[in-house]
Amino acid sequence: MGRPSGPSSRPATGRRLAPPVAVVGLDCRFPGAPDPEAYWRLLRGGVPAVGERPAARGPTPSPPGGFLADADAFDRAFFAVPAADAEAMDPQQRLLLQCAWRAVEDAGASPARLAGTPVGVYIGCMSDDWLRLSAASPDGVSPRTGTGAGRSMLANRISYQLDLRGPSVTVDTACSSSLVAVHLACSALHAGECELALAGGVNIVAGPVLDEIYAQSGLAAPDGRCKPFAADADGIGRGEGVGVVALRLLEDAVRDGDAVHAVILGSAVNQDGRSNGIMAPRRASQRDVIAAACARAGTRPEEIRYVEAHGTGTLLGDQIEALALGDVFRDDDGVRERPLALGAVKGLIGHTEGAAGIAGLIKTVLALRHGLVPADPPPPGGANPRLALGSRGLELLTEPLTLPAEGCAAGVSGFGMGGTNAHLVCGSVPSPRPSGGPLPFDTRGTPSACSPGSEPGSVSAGSAGVFTLSADSPRALRRNLRLQAVDVAGRGAAEFARLCWTSNRSRAHLPYRFSAAADTPEELASRLFAAADLDADFQDAGFRDAGFREAEFREGEHAPAVAFAFTGQGAQHPGMTASLYRHSALYRGFLDEASAALEPHTRAPVRETILAGDPAVHRTGLAQPALFAVEYALARTLMELGVRPVAVVGHSVGEFAAAVVAEALDLADAARLIAVRGTLMQRLPEGGGMLATRARSAEAAALVADEPSVGVAALNGPGSTVLSGDLTALGRVRARLEERGLACTPLTVSHAFHSPLMAPVLRDFEEAASRVTSGRPRLPFHSTVRGRLLAPGEDLDAAYWTEHIASTVLFEAAARSLCAQRPAPTHLVEIGPKPVLCGLFRRIAASRDLPALAVCRGADSGARELGEALARLHQDGLDPAWDGLYADADRQVVRMVPHAFSTEWRSWRHAAQTAETAAAAPGERPPSGGLFADRVREGVREAVALVKGGRCDDLDDQLRFYDDLGFDSVMLMELKYRLEVRFPELGELSMPEMLSSLVSVESLIGYLGEQLEAAVPG
Repeated sequence: MGRPSGPSSRPATGRRLAPPVAVVGLDCRFPGAPDPEAYWRLLRGGVPAVGERPAARGPTPSPPGGFLADADAFDRAFFAVPAADAEAMDPQQRLLLQCAWRAVEDAGASPARLAGTPVGVYIGCMSDDWLRLSAASPDGVSPRTGTGAGRSMLANRISYQLDLRGPSVTVDTACSSSLVAVHLACSALHAGECELALAGGVNIVAGPVLDEIYAQSGLAAPDGRCKPFAADADGIGRGEGVGVVALRLLEDAVRDGDAVHAVILGSAVNQDGRSNGIMAPRRASQRDVIAAACARAGTRPEEIRYVEAHGTGTLLGDQIEALALGDVFRDDDGVRERPLALGAVKGLIGHTEGAAGIAGLIKTVLALRHGLVPADPPPPGGANPRLALGSRGLELLTEPLTLPAEGCAAGVSGFGMGGTNAHLVCGSVPSPRPSGGPLPFDTRGTPSACSPGSEPGSVSAGSAGVFTLSADSPRALRRNLRLQAVDVAGRGAAEFARLCWTSNRSRAHLPYRFSAAADTPEELASRLFAAADLDADFQDAGFRDAGFREAEFREGEHAPAVAFAFTGQGAQHPGMTASLYRHSALYRGFLDEASAALEPHTRAPVRETILAGDPAVHRTGLAQPALFAVEYALARTLMELGVRPVAVVGHSVGEFAAAVVAEALDLADAARLIAVRGTLMQRLPEGGGMLATRARSAEAAALVADEPSVGVAALNGPGSTVLSGDLTALGRVRARLEERGLACTPLTVSHAFHSPLMAPVLRDFEEAASRVTSGRPRLPFHSTVRGRLLAPGEDLDAAYWTEHIASTVLFEAAARSLCAQRPAPTHLVEIGPKPVLCGLFRRIAASRDLPALAVCRGADSGARELGEALARLHQDGLDPAWDGLYADADRQVVRMVPHAFSTEWRSWRHAAQTAETAAAAPGERPPSGGLFADRVREGVREAVALVKGGRCDDLDDQLRFYDDLGFDSVMLMELKYRLEVRFPELGELSMPEMLSSLVSVESLIGYLGEQLEAAVPG
């Protein structure tokens, strides 16, 4: 037969008809391969994963095939699915739900954060086995059957459970279903219906119907193994599997730094029409769909190096497919240098029917990502000579095929039993952008040589690595910690920050959390292993004793309420926050902003003084502006990272930065005030001093009453008082204190702050302050001048700031006020260059039990300390805005080990009910008295357990239907039906009458007992 002619026999070349689509995430489970990495190993190994059918699948004997080991397992607790709902769900729904979750995470996105967004879901399937099983079971049909076993619910279940608002479509075109689903997903992306689409397919062999169809049609392989294009090909061997890909337009993926597995360049779908039979393939239609896909991709035939064929291993199917491929790719014009390589994954895993297309697509995507197409198993009996593959420009892939890094394309075919055909053209990730700039990744999904900060062995400057992981239970968290620990231990330093950023972005923030700041993969792996190995009955104290505070498990039901506490003068030191300035662009920008605001009012630029490590920072005229600048920058950095304070408190000059955060002062006014304040105090004559003592407030006040040049500077807590004033007078006070056995410590200061010696500057400062606009705090402002929360009408005006200079710092009172506010803070974060207030908070009873975190811990503090504060807050329920913690070059997705779901809960199909349900024979009366009551109690408890899920032995008769058991209207209707089956003597029960008795299990038992007494006369 000559080669058909016509306009569709060869793909048109030239301009691509639609923008390429990036495969940004994927997940799969196939026989012998529980995840994509295992699937790749299976493909590389080339050993078919065909075996005996699990006993749970149906009656024996049944033909062998490719089966999943644990298709009945489902992590229902993770998805908060009640047991009864999970039991009614088609295992295909369960598998898809877990697979979709992992595909989204692989795309570098958190599934939880997609809730409410227009994400599309397109799922291919062709099996109704579960519905048939349910209908065949005596108690298999219930109100849950429609949502549990309906094929339309496969896509809808994902959309519902993840709260996705885009198109949600289940596709059934038989064996081409999942490839058609991918085509529709790409079309939706092109049309702007969604920016992210999940597409895939699933197949579980739960019943014998298709076995019978294949057998009676002469399509079944006796040994259960597909043999694509082989001389011994003798039919279909069935297989199971599930796969999902996450898709975005390539342009969007590149813009957002997504890691891309491969690219879909074009796709097409058509139909055989009226062929030689509805199950018979048509050569021309297959040829046309391949040609159309190539034309839409703008790809020439010689650019297609490999095709993942449909390859069922049936004589007619293989022959028609080979003819169609030859029509498109045969080299009649001397253009193709090498034959087209041909493969089919069905030879390894069987014909996965509704998931066949996605199995082939994921194989091709992995091959493009790795730059290698694995060889297929040797065809039994060799290649089928009747196909004349060589003369058609085709060759079976019996050896691994190395793909070029660029300009490589591969095709994927899927042909449905009813005649719906699909073909996709895929390509490796292009290294140059259309504009000539570099992509941030290469074909393997790793940083390219032209990426910033990608030099071997280097860690990008400006990155603090905080690795986060969470789960729905402590056991699940430990299970995943172990997997991540093994993976992290094998990572290189160059991708460490990217790995941490990916964990922040892609892992849902579930109740039980692990967070750890680390500098190297080795350090992080050690922490992960240690946390994973803790005993199941862990206690918080155990973590602290082990030194793994970052690894605490906490149930973060509510986000932390964080109060900012701003440190006062004395915490400053040369070079403070210099490391953070170098390594955090976010902090650098805010410190520059504060320094610029101060520059008109200070003799020396504050930023340069700080960064140079100049001891002049201790001079009052510079110390106060420098502290303000650092505290403003630290607070704004935390706020940009998602830490929003619910209240503020400031110790002495710390109140100026607190006032800016509370929006009572703008930055320019606060900068002017703090600079004037420091300058005026610097001009005062030296000679004053300050004395820390354990005297309590009343005792301290009595001691200074006779010393007019000494005042109580600060009341910081129980037994923590600071006196300030003239040195000679302070000496007399100190002597009296030591006579009473109270220790005293002189402080190194230049002036006697918060003392009567400040009086000479008050008039000049008040004049300057009067020119600044006063304001009212928008956040609760716990004043250390007033020792309480400022009232709604109180302004931070010139009078307040003037009083602030010489008045006592009432820190203890302000801390008590802070902890008494409603809602009360759950965490205290000290904003300053080193921790001072954290220790004071621990001395005050009201704040003693609150976590007090320091952003800076001393001279070398930098991004690590900032990361540790965020890690602790994340453990306790905060979801930070992590991006600001990382340099631009580190905000790129890298592949992580996928989430490992629990396999403890398992359910295959409805168990037949064996309880007696027949009515009493005519003339016979049911047992009376105690036996009659036992029957009612047993029947009600059994029906409630069936509806709710669980064992009737676990039911307490006092449980209430609404408050305790969570019954809704659908569950009540199912309960009514089951009671009618269990007690046929009653006929149809009246729901309005039942409602008054549906208070508890006990009340329902009483009601039905009365109904039975009335229905069966004595």
